[in-house]
Amino acid sequence: MEKRLANWGNYPIISCDETTFTQVDQVEDMISSHSSIIARGNGRCYGDASLATNSISTLKFDKVLQFDTETGVFECQSGITLDQILRIVVPEGWFLPVTPGTKFITVGGAVASDVHGKNHHAEGSFSNHIIDMDVITGKKETLTCSKDKLPDLFWATCGGMGLTGIITRVKFGLKKVETAYIKQKQIKAKNLDELIRLFEEYNQYTYSMAWIDCLQKGDSFGRGILIVGEHATKEELNAQQQAALLNLPEKRPLSVPFNFPSFALNTLTVKAFNWLYYAKNTKREINNVIPYEPFFYPLDAILHWNRGYGKAGFVQYQFVLPLDKKEGLVEILKRISDAGLGSFLAVLKVFGHQDDLISFPRQGYTLALDFPVRKGLFAFLDELDAVVLQYGGRLYLSKDARMKKEVFWQSYPNAQRFAEIVKAYNGDNIFHSVQSERLGIN
Repeated sequence: MEKRLANWGNYPIISCDETTFTQVDQVEDMISSHSSIIARGNGRCYGDASLATNSISTLKFDKVLQFDTETGVFECQSGITLDQILRIVVPEGWFLPVTPGTKFITVGGAVASDVHGKNHHAEGSFSNHIIDMDVITGKKETLTCSKDKLPDLFWATCGGMGLTGIITRVKFGLKKVETAYIKQKQIKAKNLDELIRLFEEYNQYTYSMAWIDCLQKGDSFGRGILIVGEHATKEELNAQQQAALLNLPEKRPLSVPFNFPSFALNTLTVKAFNWLYYAKNTKREINNVIPYEPFFYPLDAILHWNRGYGKAGFVQYQFVLPLDKKEGLVEILKRISDAGLGSFLAVLKVFGHQDDLISFPRQGYTLALDFPVRKGLFAFLDELDAVVLQYGGRLYLSKDARMKKEVFWQSYPNAQRFAEIVKAYNGDNIFHSVQSERLGIN
């Protein structure tokens, strides 16, 4: 069925013929009947990675195949969402090994983006926890791959934005938890230097991230709030929480019913929001125990929050710089502050070491910011790209909607090897997207 499609940033919007499937042989028929196609999960990547003239929606291919409650091994079809998995595994005392900032993505999308979370420095990205998976390639073969079996296909699929084929089955390991709560610590930092010191001081925590006020200057430049946490034990809960150790009460989410007017987001409103967010922590340090949802998924409590950026949509700009290139982070934040293009959501995390083919994470600092699409934005982001390249960093493909291809090829050292593997499994260039064409990958 032809429709107008966009991913979470609502930019770009394209006309697309979207089909669905419930059986593997249907996918093989679709590959035979199309000259080009790309898989699409729940559309929660921000850019154009899962957009194409023809797309295959995986959302109806969403069955649980196996869940061993003793070992925590979970096997499923690729269209199931993390939200659906959590509803099954948390009451049994298990949790996702890695999760991004939304639970409304599919497992196939988690693999294709090789998602990371607040625990990358301690436990890596999603690919670290995959046991094996099935991929239907351009030759209409269903191949099982893992770190040991067809490792070239495995590593090109993890973070490969769907270009090796259609992921149909994923088996991965879960994390054992005692409760559905997180013991959280929040610490206010006066500026970026203090925030970086706090990351180093609290690096023993499994989960960590920081919100940054990216419009501040002077002594308050880069001020923020560090948030760290661990899965809470039963003894750390109050009496009410202990009464429902692994079952959280259902909460009805709020919803943004329409696109905000473009003038609603401006320097003044961002400054006001940042001031309120920083001021809400009346103490320098706050310690509490909270349900896992507001810790991992605060924005999921507001459905369609992307409409707040207006009809023109927004882009999320996420980059990573090496640990010893903090001056690059300073330069980018100064450029954003000077341009008055601050973001409501400016999230800083630390990545640990990762040795792979095409995934985004590398040891260093990663910053994610949201910018509403407006005149002059892309030229400004091109300037930031130059800084990222200068300091040896790169951009996240899952968030990208406008990077120029030379930036991709210069910043991903294994890009050529990735393209060669894609070509080997992608037959006659069946699987390609708006993004892969823009970046010259296919």
